[in-house]
This record gives sequence, structure tokens and C-alpha cells, in this order.
Amino acid sequence: MDEELKKRATELLERLDLDGMRKHIRELEAETMHENFWKDSESAARKMQDLAALQKELAEGEEFSLLLELGEEEKLKSEITRLEFALYLSGPYDKGNAILALHAGQGGTEAMDWTGMLYRMYTRYIEQKGWKMEEMDYTAGDEAGIKSVTIEVTGRFAFGFLKAEAGVHRLVRQSPFNADKLRQTSFAMVEVLPIVDEVGVDIKEEDLVWEFYRSGGKGGQNVNKVSTAVRLKHIPTGIIVTSQAQRYQGQNREFALKVLRAKLWEVEEAKRKSQDKAFRGEYKTPGWGNQIRSYVLHPYHMVKDLRTEYETSATDRVLDGDLEDFILAYLKKYS
Repeated sequence: MDEELKKRATELLERLDLDGMRKHIRELEAETMHENFWKDSESAARKMQDLAALQKELAEGEEFSLLLELGEEEKLKSEITRLEFALYLSGPYDKGNAILALHAGQGGTEAMDWTGMLYRMYTRYIEQKGWKMEEMDYTAGDEAGIKSVTIEVTGRFAFGFLKAEAGVHRLVRQSPFNADKLRQTSFAMVEVLPIVDEVGVDIKEEDLVWEFYRSGGKGGQNVNKVSTAVRLKHIPTGIIVTSQAQRYQGQNREFALKVLRAKLWEVEEAKRKSQDKAFRGEYKTPGWGNQIRSYVLHPYHMVKDLRTEYETSATDRVLDGDLEDFILAYLKKYS
């Protein structure tokens, strides 16, 4: 067997820590045998999901160990690539679902059109990954595009992959809204948050102010005639969340709480990272002023990520949802 391949496989096997997995599985299995295990059904269900996921990872790790022992180079190469990528996604929420929000920056119609282009890019990417998406909130642009949109993305590793996209995205092109076709720079911000369970973030009912109003968006007669839209304010932090894309008030309330829980998690995560300067270097909140990627369509074609230096001239492919190379470059550098 190629020595370099053997070395990579051996190092990867050590990182997988199969003995640690087995110990964790035994502990979870012991918990499931307790007579009070199912009294908290939500907690029990989460632990059963964790157990199933760990058992699957252990089986894959043991198969990988056997391939190394047998010296099957071709199968080993493909498994190394897959397992290395999975190890990049080892954060507590990486395997779960995500909230993806897009917001137009300054620049009026140009920025709203750019936000609409990004929305199309991400919906294509989500389709390619085989994930599902559902709109939580949507505000159309005044003349074109989108002012803001929030969606829930459901699929394995949705947050782990999409977190690489958080930050400001910059577009440079000839303006389609100007008769002289002048060169125009537009900005949009992408937020990516994990779906956080109630155990992860505690929200007190007395800290919430609810408002209900009629939606002006899509959704049919029920949405536009009944006060189905929700505006939720969290008093201690001042965070405001809206949800109006669903037909029923209860659904919008549920979505609003999901977004609030995720935003509160983000606040605490930002505090933790800002206190730990050694964590991925100097931490920057993915907000305005923190540009992560430029998309240049004029006078030349180039998409470049400013964090990893990865770039491509295939702008059409990227805007059609071909983002995997950008995401992989980010995960390799920061995971």
C-alpha cells in the first residue's frame, strides 16, 4: 500500500476515536434502560437520534478500519475523502437543520435584485444537496428582487455546509436598471443560524412581546384577510423577529420562536468567541462591513472568497448554485 495513503488513513482513524464512540454508545444505551427515560419524551427522542447517528458512524468507522487492514487502496481513497469531509463538520449543530436569511444592503433596486439573485443561487444549491426548504418570512423588493427573506433548510449537515456562507456578499456588474449600463456595486448580507432546541436556549415567556397583523405577502386569502403574521420582540436583548409566510398564525409563531432561539444562540456564541482570541483568530460577527466574497461580472468574470482566497471565473456556474468548492475551502481552513 502507498505509504502516504496509509499514513492519512491511520491519522484519520485516530481522529475518529472508535473506542470513544463505543464508550459513548454504551452510556447512551444504559440511559435508555432507565425506567424514567421516556418521561421527558422530547429529550428521549433526541438521545435516541444521537444514539442512532453514533451507531451509524461507528459502523462506518469499523468498515474503514477493515479496509485499512485489508489494504484495499481504491475503496480506502474514496472513504478517506468522505470521512475527512465529515470531520470538518463536527460542531454541535453541524449535522442539523439551518435558518438562512438574506437581506438587501444599501443601493435600492440594485441591492434588492442582487438579493434575489442570491436567493436563486441558494435555492439551486439546496436542490442539488437534496435538502428541503420552507419560507418563514419574505419581503419583496419595491421594483425587483427581494428586500429580505428567511427560510428554514432541512437536511443532514445543512448548518454545517451553509455556515460557510454567512457574511456580506458583493456584486460588481453593469446595471440592468440604468439606460447607460453603468458599472454598479451592490451588497447583500447572508445570515446562517442553526436550529437550536429548547434545551440549548431558555426563553422566558415574560420576556416576549407578541404582535399579530395581516400579512401583505404571498399565501392566499387566509393570509391576507386574517392576522396570521407575527412580530416577536425579546425584551432583554431587543431582538425583533417577524414571520408571515405561513397560512396560519400558529405556524408563524412557531417559526418566529425558532428564529429567536437561533439568534439568542448566536449572541451567546459571539460573546464566547470574542473572549477567546485563539479561536480561529480574531472573531468577526458576520454582519455589515465584514465582506466575505466578491462576484465580479464586469469588466471581467470572477468570484473570489476573501477568507480562503479560493476563486473561479465560472461565475454562471456559481450563480446556478455550484458552491461546494467554496464551502469545502472554508471548512478546510476553519474547521
